[in-house]
Amino acid sequence: MKETPPGPRHDPGAHEHDAKVTWLRGEASEFENFDSPPPRRRGIRAVPLRVILPNLVTLLALCMGLTAIRFAIEGQFETAVVAVIVAAILDGLDGRLARALRGTSRFGAELDSLADFVAFGVAPALILYTWHLHEIKSFGWFAALVFAIAAALRLARFNVMIDDPNRPPWQAHFFTGMPAPAGAIVGLLPLYLNFSIFAVPNVRALVPFEIAYVLIVAFLMASRIPHFSGKRIGRVPREYVIAVLFGIAACILLLATFTMEMLIGLTLVYLATIPFAIRRFNAYAAADAARQANAAAAGAPPIAQARK
Repeated sequence: MKETPPGPRHDPGAHEHDAKVTWLRGEASEFENFDSPPPRRRGIRAVPLRVILPNLVTLLALCMGLTAIRFAIEGQFETAVVAVIVAAILDGLDGRLARALRGTSRFGAELDSLADFVAFGVAPALILYTWHLHEIKSFGWFAALVFAIAAALRLARFNVMIDDPNRPPWQAHFFTGMPAPAGAIVGLLPLYLNFSIFAVPNVRALVPFEIAYVLIVAFLMASRIPHFSGKRIGRVPREYVIAVLFGIAACILLLATFTMEMLIGLTLVYLATIPFAIRRFNAYAAADAARQANAAAAGAPPIAQARK
């Protein structure tokens, strides 16, 4: 009897099963016939112009800060002050331009902080030191360093507070600490007094007072003392449009004609607003605390139920 060679066992139901699978899937499944497309080459992502324009304004502010340092080294202190003022104006425009064009970005925020540190931290410190603080080299340089460090700390804290989700909405009306642009303009007050019609003499005996003033401004920047913020000023009532336009035009003309005298007046007015900002901030904080206490009391169970 001839033996059957070993091999796979014939199963009568296997053919029926394969036919059923072929009927369900077809001759070949879609996954078997699927050819994966070649990987797409990642090109350079286009950046919209509305994002570029605010960053360009920020870079112009940075250039003005560096230009102020150059004029200070060359002894042209009045021109250096004008460069810092232009940098402050550009710094106020870039944020509003970004919000108006909806071109805000994390990159723009970081770039703005770096530009502010150079234009309003480093530049004013070097201007003050090369102007008069170098008369007492060690203490004058110490004051310049403290001023720049305070500006850096102020900007770092501002970046951290932007991402705070628990910040009350009313705090948007205030700055925590003196803003870096305001600190730069206010810190240069001794120089304004020297180049204005008051002609305060540039003598060595006044250097300690100037150093003390610069340290006070640095403290205001690094502290948590509230200052009024003008970022919420977006609309002007119709009946005040003419008056506002006239006031802005008059301020610009006076600033262009009597630069140092106007800067003295603006600095003193700004310093005078600090006590009012503190008072208003405390009133908001007290009202917010009372509101939270009332909300907590309304949500708490009655005393009789709590004892049970």
